[in-house]
Amino acid sequence: MSLNHVRPWRNIERRKSRQIHVGPVAVGGDAPISVQTMTNTVTTDIKGTIGQVQRAAEAGADIVRISVPDEDSSRALKEIVAESPVPIIADIHFHYKRGIEAAEAGAACLRINPGNIGDEKRVREVIKAARDHGCSMRIGVNAGSLEKHLLDKYGEPCPEAMVESAQEHIRILEDNDFHEFKISVKASDVFLADAAYRGIAEITDAPLHLGITEAGGFVSGTIKSAVGLGNLLWSGIGDTIRVSLSADPVEEVKVGFEILKSLGLRHRGVNIISCPSCARQGFDVIKTVAALENRLAHITTPMSLSIIGCVVNGPGEALMTDVGFTGGGNGNGMVYLAGKQDHRISNEEMIDHIVEQVEKRAAELEAARAAEAQAAE
Repeated sequence: MSLNHVRPWRNIERRKSRQIHVGPVAVGGDAPISVQTMTNTVTTDIKGTIGQVQRAAEAGADIVRISVPDEDSSRALKEIVAESPVPIIADIHFHYKRGIEAAEAGAACLRINPGNIGDEKRVREVIKAARDHGCSMRIGVNAGSLEKHLLDKYGEPCPEAMVESAQEHIRILEDNDFHEFKISVKASDVFLADAAYRGIAEITDAPLHLGITEAGGFVSGTIKSAVGLGNLLWSGIGDTIRVSLSADPVEEVKVGFEILKSLGLRHRGVNIISCPSCARQGFDVIKTVAALENRLAHITTPMSLSIIGCVVNGPGEALMTDVGFTGGGNGNGMVYLAGKQDHRISNEEMIDHIVEQVEKRAAELEAARAAEAQAAE
């Protein structure tokens, strides 16, 4: 249950956007901020791509994007869509016919890049295919592939050029009475991306897809994405996100959820609050947290767990979590349940015991949720 009514400093007022759909997933309006990723397999490797989509979905991805660079990929997409547990977005560059083929193959959304998709006539053909097959669309502006006339006008990629690029394609879609679209204005520079997103947010009510493009490897890309996306999300901007990492797509999903969880915008799985450890620790905090992250990865129920090495901050952190453990002396520590001291357990038994307590609490929360849902029917 949210306590933001008594902690107003935690409130985020989301930008009001209209709602569209990517398959059954609502994007914009009052819908939860959805998490996306993109496969990095060769699309014609149907088995490998389906496997990657399924792993991303298991990690919590709401939507998965797949590149469609050629006709063989269009044919493969039809089989992939049929096996996917989540809606598929077709990523289209250069060849507008791939967009038409992707719509025919069952893609839930078509992502087109204004910088390379072609002239207005070609865009209109993609719009028609999207309408005919019930697809939504994303106008995907990227600082690295802006149209030549905008680069000539502004001299370099800048927020004004990116917003103008998006505006030009908004006009084309709206002139063709097509409104099921969202927009992204991505850049690898967090300052440029932030300014571009704030600019486009002021002139349209279309849902916004957030991303810091080409953010880098796992560590650097995670930090850059957390700074860039976190700043926008904290300001209420953003309806769906993708963290772009040179890493496994599953890691993108995990990082995306952690960013949303840190802002209280989305909740999934166990939120572990743990200390960095020091000489006061009563057990090996780092190894314990690593083991618990692995052992508790299967739990999707939103809940909290505190793992604190000593009694300086341990009891206080435990007050705010579903389950807590605070290190003590003589090889044992205190277990907290629902914020209250409950019992002691030895360090040797601690990991198995905490997993048991978390699983038990998750089952209780799910049962309570089911009872509420049934009572509301």
